[in-house]
Amino acid sequence: MKSVIERYNKSKEEHQQLANPTSEVKLWQKEAAMLRQQLQNLQENHRQIKGEELSGLSVKDLQNLENQLEMSLRGVRMKKGNLIHQENVELYKKVYGRRDVNEANRNAQLTNGLSIGEDPHVPVHLQLCQPQQQNQETQARTTKLG
Repeated sequence: MKSVIERYNKSKEEHQQLANPTSEVKLWQKEAAMLRQQLQNLQENHRQIKGEELSGLSVKDLQNLENQLEMSLRGVRMKKGNLIHQENVELYKKVYGRRDVNEANRNAQLTNGLSIGEDPHVPVHLQLCQPQQQNQETQARTTKLG
């Protein structure tokens, strides 16, 4: 019940302050002062995280700062590990994807009658040869047709 009354009184005061223009100026001045204090606290915290201005801190404060830094570092390391893993997966796909394409090309060459063997870098020696003699039956047909 007490908290309800306090909230009512606070709300009533705020409503009265908004009705009075000088009170509104004071309200904005108060808000600006609070924001300046927050900015100062954030700047001090930032300097401490960077390792500056640590002389006024107690052992407990230093321990809390160290724990905060360790947690932040752990998060950075996890993010880095995930990125490296993703890059490795992409590289794996590229390497083995190319291997599959190369294997398909090699199989296509083999089906065309070329035999490369085990080592694709070994040169293939080709020679020209005379056409083979056709048998007599095939020759007779060609002479009758021509």
